[in-house]
Amino acid sequence: MNSIIREAARLLWQFHCVYDPLEPADLVVGLGSYDLRVADRCADLFHEGLADRIVFTGAAGNWTQDLYSTSEAEAFSARAQELDVPHTAIVTETTATNIGENIRFAAQIVPEASQVIFVTKPQTQRRCQATVLKQWPDVKGLVTAPLTSYEDQPTLAHDERALICEMVGDLERIRTYPVLGFQSEVVIPDGVAQAFETLVDAGYTDHLPRGA
Repeated sequence: MNSIIREAARLLWQFHCVYDPLEPADLVVGLGSYDLRVADRCADLFHEGLADRIVFTGAAGNWTQDLYSTSEAEAFSARAQELDVPHTAIVTETTATNIGENIRFAAQIVPEASQVIFVTKPQTQRRCQATVLKQWPDVKGLVTAPLTSYEDQPTLAHDERALICEMVGDLERIRTYPVLGFQSEVVIPDGVAQAFETLVDAGYTDHLPRGA
């Protein structure tokens, strides 16, 4: 991978990462995925006393149907319990298939919540933040992720190329989903937009929405 591609990828990574300052909340919502480090981060927040309940949400998706023997939510719940989070503090939602459903279905489970910490992959934070603003507008959402560097984010099941394709696809969704009502508008800096075009031209298009 040449330096131009990696520099463009790092620009997208920096844009997608949010890491809101955290404070005590009514609950933690962990968005299911291929990355069990999200569950680890949720467990850490629980043990730090930032919330006493965790909702894990996620069915089995394209990247996880062969990775876990259960839904994403159930796999995350099992991981959190291995890290000493009691099962009585965990609720699993096993039908959501995208970030919008993750947020909406969590809201249906705990409609009384006023402040929620949302935990997702580092590179999905910006999209999560914009989705919360649209799909759960009455809640104060704080978005965070595992404290993982770009270099350490790839996994055996999701290598650097897959990571870059994911970031490219999510930026396209950030650009196009507001008009569809899925999420709030996000201002995309010119440098990030140029990096996106560089990566699209280089063929990192595996995760683009159909028709993009």
